[in-house]
Amino acid sequence: MNTFSIIIPILTAVIGSYLTYYFTSRSKRHEAIVKYKEEKYSKLLLKLQGFVGVTAGGKAKREFFEEQYQAWLYCSDEVVEAMNDMVKQVIDSKGKPPNPEEGRKAVGNIVLAMRKDLLGKTKLDYKAFRYTDVID
Repeated sequence: MNTFSIIIPILTAVIGSYLTYYFTSRSKRHEAIVKYKEEKYSKLLLKLQGFVGVTAGGKAKREFFEEQYQAWLYCSDEVVEAMNDMVKQVIDSKGKPPNPEEGRKAVGNIVLAMRKDLLGKTKLDYKAFRYTDVID
């Protein structure tokens, strides 16, 4: 019996098992990362309410900044850059309300960047995100 006829099936089985393990582990890791990002982005999205509408307040802004600092650990570069743009607007406004359209654009760009990070691509633009004030 030829040595290759014994070694090749064993080698094929070992390589096949390794590749199956590798791709399964990689897929599960990717799923866990996406789930984690979804949870963190939903929290961050709720904290963005502090920057839009008439319900914006100091407490909500502080909570957003706490969440933003943590976001450096998991956000894509585009999300971090969009948040930095919004923060720059807040700083540049020096306590005065920023231009409402520019504020909506900044917040919409953050949401859009999150969406692209999770979904890969989207046909929407920043104008598609609408925040509605709920006033009692």
